[in-house]
Amino acid sequence: MADMAIHGSASWFEMVGNLLEKAALQAKLLPDFNFCFVERYTDGAELGGGLIQGIRFEIVKGMPSFYVGVHKDERGDITVEITAEGSRALNTLYGADPNYRMTIAHLKEKGELKVDGDFLQLGDWFHGVHDQIVGLSRCAAGCGSEIASGK
Repeated sequence: MADMAIHGSASWFEMVGNLLEKAALQAKLLPDFNFCFVERYTDGAELGGGLIQGIRFEIVKGMPSFYVGVHKDERGDITVEITAEGSRALNTLYGADPNYRMTIAHLKEKGELKVDGDFLQLGDWFHGVHDQIVGLSRCAAGCGSEIASGK
């Protein structure tokens, strides 16, 4: 069994970035494809150097890369702003779980999740990474269960 990373830790964001890189390389993207995805925790811990918890994943000329930690105002072609608790809740639910879509709607309604940009431009390779992240994540007691149950 692969090592599980604690949700939100630097090693967890590294794991997410590595999974995205691998998926992008396997997708055999066109060499002129450029894209940037930024996800940050709106209540994330400060990491130093003006960075907070989050990840920037880029594809430049078809080649993926990432770095852990983002600036509070950093933007991408797709920018996801989410609370740490909301992220934990989503990363306990596989994409096929009916509670996954309900949790997304609930987080948006509460203002704990904002998504700018269109995920459809990425194709299936990007979405397939979510279930891998869930399978390799662990978190502290509760793990966002209040949000996932709609409380």
